[in-house]
Amino acid sequence: MNAPFNEYPRPQLRREHWQNLNGEWRLTVLNYPEKGQEQDFLITVPFSPESELSNVKIPSVTPEQTLIYEREFSVRKEDVLDKVLLHFGAVDATASVRINGGLAGEHTGGFTPFTLDITPFLREGENTLTVTVTDPTETAPQGRGKQLLNPSGIWYTAQSGIWQTVWLESVVSEYVQDITVRPLFDESAVWVAVQSKAPEITLQVLDGEEVIASYTGAEKTVTLPIPNFIAWSPENPKLYGLKITAGRDTVSSYFGMRKFSVESAEKGSKAQKRFYLNGKPYFLTGVLDQGYYKQGLLTPPDEDTVLRDLQMLKEMGFNCLRKHIKVEPLRFYYLCDKLGLLVMQDFVNGGDPYRFSVVALRPFLHILTKDDKYEFFGRADEWGRNQFNAEARETVSALKNAVSICTWVPFNEGWGQFDAKKAYEWVKEIDPTRTVDSVSGWHDQGDDSSDFFSIHNYFTRLRVPKSKRAVILSEFGGYSMCVNDEGFGYRKYADKQELTAALTKLYEKKVAPLVNKGLSGAIYTQLSDVESEINGLITYDRTTEKVDRALMKKLNSLLTQGN
Repeated sequence: MNAPFNEYPRPQLRREHWQNLNGEWRLTVLNYPEKGQEQDFLITVPFSPESELSNVKIPSVTPEQTLIYEREFSVRKEDVLDKVLLHFGAVDATASVRINGGLAGEHTGGFTPFTLDITPFLREGENTLTVTVTDPTETAPQGRGKQLLNPSGIWYTAQSGIWQTVWLESVVSEYVQDITVRPLFDESAVWVAVQSKAPEITLQVLDGEEVIASYTGAEKTVTLPIPNFIAWSPENPKLYGLKITAGRDTVSSYFGMRKFSVESAEKGSKAQKRFYLNGKPYFLTGVLDQGYYKQGLLTPPDEDTVLRDLQMLKEMGFNCLRKHIKVEPLRFYYLCDKLGLLVMQDFVNGGDPYRFSVVALRPFLHILTKDDKYEFFGRADEWGRNQFNAEARETVSALKNAVSICTWVPFNEGWGQFDAKKAYEWVKEIDPTRTVDSVSGWHDQGDDSSDFFSIHNYFTRLRVPKSKRAVILSEFGGYSMCVNDEGFGYRKYADKQELTAALTKLYEKKVAPLVNKGLSGAIYTQLSDVESEINGLITYDRTTEKVDRALMKKLNSLLTQGN
């Protein structure tokens, strides 16, 4: 059996030689189904045990249970350079990793990648890898996204354990540990910072096979001129290659020349600001994307499934998606970079259980709550606040080079929100190249706390409020049509004809007139149905498209005529 997801997991720091550890592992579930008992399975990694594709299909992993994964892998002396690195795409939520019984490392945070140097624990020949996982889901304040142990409505099935690719890589001692690539659009240059112990590095920028800029020297932070470059955009997703040599190590990467900003389209202090791409006003028309799949939960069946979703969005005329409270594998962003889809990237939130009376009811009554009142937002736990900041920083670090990510979204609808202004400031400090929608939806904290005045509106009249910031409709629509099972939706329609008529009216009569009034973007809910939520453009199993692609493209063109 071939291991699932055989594509190289990290496209922007790629080496030729690596070993995929996906596939069949042994899994022991302690305290299953009750305390003092255990159950053994054979599980297909990287699918969580709650998912159909894992071949385990546990109804739910409870906070009292412990998952113990185990498998063997072989190491030949002639294949090992100076170090062996073990990479995890994501493990939900706390992982303890042992090699041949020795503790190689631990990690908390269910949505971010981590790497361990396992060289001291290896022996020639067969080695045993053991990963012990616990997942409290909503019983602890760490980031969990849309997962609930008892899902309903807009909250979905909880999953646990390894859910992204596990892989090995042998490297030399002076290997390239990390790179940061920032296009300097206005200067016609690219800024590259290389983290390596090598005394000298060589950088080459490639356009196809042609080297168009290069550097060799001891400096690890270099600016390379790229005269007459072709800008990256959804309409023309031009990518340049980047080859980096540090001592005996060589890696390949890529980047795109693009610039994101919020600027005034007209002169004067009262001029409405807008989102800009490459120095020009650009309307963002996108969808909310939960990233859930019927057979795999947070893990898609394969990369082709993801690619088909993204290609559908492109053919429907969308230029953007909002990745909603989930961090995807790095290859997801690679596909967006190649296809030309902008990404508004949410941070994964947590905190105490969602409190409707504070999070939703108070803004409906026009009661603004300052988010330094931690107890109102379920953020009284200091560890939870610190853990959110740690996971958010890991998210920015992991995704910093993705060409397509245009906006960071720290908080959504007040859930788990705290100190949004401080979050805006530290995100801007570590990544000044992107815009920040610090409070998507409700509980806005003022003009100095976000680049956007961000609106969620499913029920009332759509309008563009006066603001010193760019205004974005970051959630709207949610129109539902039942194909298989009844479920939750904001507005329900009986069949495709009714849904098509309602969408046409929504875009033509309600959204399109707002573009000239200063609206910068509109994010429709949502890409696919998810479990009992049936407001997707396609069904949860991806077998039925509810909206014709040509019709949706025509509606989107009403919003993007100025792009």
